[in-house]
Amino acid sequence: MLTHPTLEQLHRLGLAGMARAFTELEAHPEAAGLSHGEWLALLLDREASDRQDRRLKARLRYARLRHQAAVEDVDFRAPRGLDRAQFLALAGGRWIEEAQNLIIEGPTGVGKSWLACALGHRACRDNRSVLYQRVPKLFADLALAHGDGRYGRLMRALGGVKLLILDDWGLEPMGAGQRRDLLEIVEERYGRGATLITSQVPVDRWHELIGEPTLADAILDRLVHNAHRIRLHGESLRKTAARAVAA
Repeated sequence: MLTHPTLEQLHRLGLAGMARAFTELEAHPEAAGLSHGEWLALLLDREASDRQDRRLKARLRYARLRHQAAVEDVDFRAPRGLDRAQFLALAGGRWIEEAQNLIIEGPTGVGKSWLACALGHRACRDNRSVLYQRVPKLFADLALAHGDGRYGRLMRALGGVKLLILDDWGLEPMGAGQRRDLLEIVEERYGRGATLITSQVPVDRWHELIGEPTLADAILDRLVHNAHRIRLHGESLRKTAARAVAA
């Protein structure tokens, strides 16, 4: 007789996980043999799990990761020079907590973006805020934001997450406005948040891509000096997969 009002009260209190667990236990014959303490423990476990799942889904929605990638699915057998021990250590996230940076560089098709998203997914699972941005689109958004009043809000979003992923860095040389915007981003994040950058361009060419020597020095000092590095090489994995399918 108490089932219906109990469920109503649980929903009213925002305890949806406990409500679902209560319904399932009520329908399970073996639940009659559980003590009150065991019932309560099961309900609390379900509520905690339910809330954790909701928080993870919210973090992933906010992150807008380009790929549905997970650390557990990384292929370490692919011939691209990915060191298992280094990558799994980075997946632990200590560098994120210490507001360090990570640079993943290598030719197109070797999985830079996928690996970045796998690390971003793991960070979300570890209760860290993440935001993914493709650099060409980010610069276009910032250029528009200067004129429509969104610039401050966008910069706060870029500066406020624990891990910012900047994908496809260096596809073309930077203009004056892009240099200034990038300096603002890295200055805001320096010592406060971790930044992960993927690029086809080796780090020793970034100075010329940025263009203006003084700004380039300032930007690279904040990005590179405390950065972990993953250097990938080899043939595009997409081409390799296509040949395997054709065979």
